Amino acid sequence: MSISSSSASRFVVTAAATAVLGAALTACGTGAAANSEPTGDPQPGGTLRYGLSVPPTCADPAQAASNQTIYVARQVVDSLTDQDPATGEIVPWLAESWESNADGTQFTFRLKEGVTFSDGTPLTADSVKKNFDAIVNTLGGVKAPQAVGYLAGYAGTTVVDDRTAQVNFSVPNAPFLQATASHQLGLLSDADTAKSAEERCAGDLSGTGPFVYEDYQQDKSATLVKRTGYSWGSEAFGHDGEAYLDRIEFTIVPESGVRTGSLDSGQLDAISDALPQDAAQIESAGGRILTTPNPGIPFGFQPNLSRGVLTDPAVRSAIVPAINRQELVDTVLGPDFRPATSTLASATPGYVELADVTYDPAKAEKILDEAGWVPGPDGIRVKDGQRLSFPVLFSSVFAGNQAILELVQQQLRAVGIDLQLDLVSTPENTARQNAGDFEASYYNSTRADGDILRTAFGLDGRNLNQRNPIPDLDDVLAQQLSTTDPAARAELIGRAQQLVLDNGLWIPTVELSQAIGAGPNVADLKFEASARLQFFDTWLGE
Repeated sequence: MSISSSSASRFVVTAAATAVLGAALTACGTGAAANSEPTGDPQPGGTLRYGLSVPPTCADPAQAASNQTIYVARQVVDSLTDQDPATGEIVPWLAESWESNADGTQFTFRLKEGVTFSDGTPLTADSVKKNFDAIVNTLGGVKAPQAVGYLAGYAGTTVVDDRTAQVNFSVPNAPFLQATASHQLGLLSDADTAKSAEERCAGDLSGTGPFVYEDYQQDKSATLVKRTGYSWGSEAFGHDGEAYLDRIEFTIVPESGVRTGSLDSGQLDAISDALPQDAAQIESAGGRILTTPNPGIPFGFQPNLSRGVLTDPAVRSAIVPAINRQELVDTVLGPDFRPATSTLASATPGYVELADVTYDPAKAEKILDEAGWVPGPDGIRVKDGQRLSFPVLFSSVFAGNQAILELVQQQLRAVGIDLQLDLVSTPENTARQNAGDFEASYYNSTRADGDILRTAFGLDGRNLNQRNPIPDLDDVLAQQLSTTDPAARAELIGRAQQLVLDNGLWIPTVELSQAIGAGPNVADLKFEASARLQFFDTWLGE
């Protein structure tokens, strides 16, 4: 049995989930009521000056982890497919069509004709093979954990002819089609796929994307220029042909107030992480804040089950009701953000609200009392001479992280838990996560598919929990990977969310939303389906 491109996308997004995703993603621009962007016909040309909140850490999309890094790297590569941000439908990009077999073990892509990489070499089916082979064999799960997770069970790519690539899996991989829309599986030239992971991070990469690297200074800045002759854009893009902008200059401006001031003064055209306190100044200057919620795993704590007090399941269970998530949103983030109500964010297909994710400090205290954790002289609980204290590893990939964790610190202290904040750079954070050198790690992860639970918590995924087998959860994660029926898969993903919470593998706090400050001269700055910026349709007005 063969599934064509018109129906294969239904493997991934159910009708109900599509409605949720589409409604969430079309919420962008909620801050624009009082201020309008340029109108009229799009004007080609110009340089957009963009202020990132943290440095880009890797030029390679397959290894890009933080949103700020992805904003840069995403513009350089195209993917086989794209995901329509309004509907969640999988649509053509580099592949003009595709087929898949009934059990999700074989996907055949027919490439568009005439596509070239920016180094002048043609895109062929062999390029697809070399990209996927390199992700699995060269980058691996440490350097590119999400990309490797998307290729679970990868058995190789067969080059049928120059324009036809057949991607094969040893076990069913139902969410693979959606994964082909991700930046992690974006395609680079043959010369780049032959490079080491470190060489790929350093820059000078050739993709087929609408922009190319002119300059890349790792951890400092990046400049992109328009790809002349680009004519193979995604069906989700708003226009055909080349990008409107001539250049995009990314600079690093860590301080929120300085970013806002630079936008207000016209030194920058758009900025990341526009927080609620920035809104009045941005709007008074004629700008606006664009927002959209991230699908995937919301911000939260991932406990290391192999060390410290978090090895006690009662402690992990008690932390969930001890956190006042609505207070986090109201105090730190504002109305464009939501408290987390599950181990998936609400914009994710397959999301279910979990009744256990509610604020109930009395319940938290009762759990700890019954587990033998009693208040000490300073109010922090103790058991067998051990204080109920643990550090949380985090980085400032999102501007609100430290303020959120400082408030969580106060909330946990109220029930007798001592939370210590361990703020490090993004590279150190990643290295320590991979080495298991933490007791709890605080982060979020974005993907518009519930399979992200497997890549984050599965024994064959990142498994930062350092956990042992949990038969019920392991079975559900494996089943959803191989289930092609949309309704059945959604039910499995719903069960997986509850099991991740029940086993204390994730303690959710807030859902991330992208909040972008745009100046009055910026038009059509858009979010793609995974809530990352898409600059192809962006143009500058007067």
